Amino acid sequence: MESTKLTLSQKKPETVQSDMLVYCLSLSAKDKVNIIETPNSKELKKAIKLGDFKGNHSDTFLSYSNDSNSKKILSERVLFMGLGHVDEKENTELRELCRKVGGVVASKAKKLKSSRICLNLPQISGLPCVEVIECLVEGILLGDYNFVKYKTVSKDKKKQPFKGIKEIIICSAVGNKGLRRGMNKAKHSAAAACTARNMANEPGNGWTPSDFASYGRQLGKKYKMKCTILNKSDMKRLKMGGILAVNQGSSEAPKLVMLEYKTTKKGAQTILVVGKGLTFDSGGISIKPSAGMQDMKYDMCGGAAALSVMRIVGEEKPDVNVIAIVPSTDNMNGSSAVKPGDVIRHYGGITSEIVNTDAEGRMILADALAYGIKKYKPTCVVDLATLTGAVILGLGHHRTGLIGNNQNLVERVIAAGDKCGEPLWQLPIDKEYVKQIDSDVADIKNTGGRPAGTITAAAYLQKFVGDTPWTHMDIAGTAWDFTSKSYIPKGPSGTGVRTLAELIRNWKELT
Repeated sequence: MESTKLTLSQKKPETVQSDMLVYCLSLSAKDKVNIIETPNSKELKKAIKLGDFKGNHSDTFLSYSNDSNSKKILSERVLFMGLGHVDEKENTELRELCRKVGGVVASKAKKLKSSRICLNLPQISGLPCVEVIECLVEGILLGDYNFVKYKTVSKDKKKQPFKGIKEIIICSAVGNKGLRRGMNKAKHSAAAACTARNMANEPGNGWTPSDFASYGRQLGKKYKMKCTILNKSDMKRLKMGGILAVNQGSSEAPKLVMLEYKTTKKGAQTILVVGKGLTFDSGGISIKPSAGMQDMKYDMCGGAAALSVMRIVGEEKPDVNVIAIVPSTDNMNGSSAVKPGDVIRHYGGITSEIVNTDAEGRMILADALAYGIKKYKPTCVVDLATLTGAVILGLGHHRTGLIGNNQNLVERVIAAGDKCGEPLWQLPIDKEYVKQIDSDVADIKNTGGRPAGTITAAAYLQKFVGDTPWTHMDIAGTAWDFTSKSYIPKGPSGTGVRTLAELIRNWKELT
């Protein structure tokens, strides 16, 4: 996917040589397939007559070149793809439909080992062509994802895994008209989301705080951004008691990775993105059950999203300043580990009673939020983290929980998520919830109990943002095992990356 070539062509699709040619067909109001006349239309019409292709969303019919049409069509295979009814659908529905269609195309390409595919760009009423091409290509690239780094490759060529789509050719009769821009946006978004997936797929011994730091430096060098890494000694000097406490039981030193992009636009506002980078979470002294603990390598998906979106920022150079901060450590139960009942002091002076060492994400985020806000004085802050199991109980694996102190910012994040197919749901954060984290021995305690666990975790973070406009995205339910979609693989989804990208791309001054 990373090296997939994107080509825009005004040629007739049947004159393009490829492993698979794709036509997308919609349904009329009377449930009839809107047939496009092609050299394979005869086979298509027969399939429709026999009921083998109905044109519903994601229906497919595969046809092959034969002696009667081989001179008219150069592709080895022709895939007819159903769009279903597209009339009267909203923009966000149509965008998601196109992404899902793209994901099905990618799965067919993988099954048939078609590395060079050609797609006739459909014209969809209600969705500009630039958005059609963006979402289709994004769906194909996201659906083409595969993590095989640790798989032993068979010497038998027939058993070797499909290496991915090498080229996507989009044929459009409407000409360029900004289509190249749509394709590029799709490639940037998909590449960044797949980078986040790669990070999350790495085992705990394959992706550590040092790897976050190394990747931050790579991005800084490539895109001429300022990268600053705080080490354990820096954290001690700055009295970042939250990160240090979580790291106490570990042999792996913590890192705080900061990456700064500054636009050339004068007077631009600043967005601060903070992502939880917990590279493995055993729960510490409050150890987790062994069943499913292997998935705790995914506890750094917030940090992966925060750094990965900086790839998009570096490529597209938006007219807003963007800063990403990733506090990173693992949470182990070594002999020096923080204990339930201990009291720590965060950066800035707030004390916290540690009731549960498995509520560690908020502890490292608190230091990062307080430090980032004081250092950079951002216009707003968005943090994202696999923070609570409670959000899964409340929203399942279908929506990200969202909490904030500024309704304007909250609504912008929700709109961004809707646009890219990563839906969110706002939860309240009234004073009653905040009282649940009051402590008898410290300023606050790090858990408010099981009731409203997602909200009380956010209440902990709110203590460190002050009056700065802030939203918190709890992605514990969507960072992996996200809603089954053709373009979302099993395991980590890369969620949050494209939502942040949409927010940044369409940024308007926040007052």
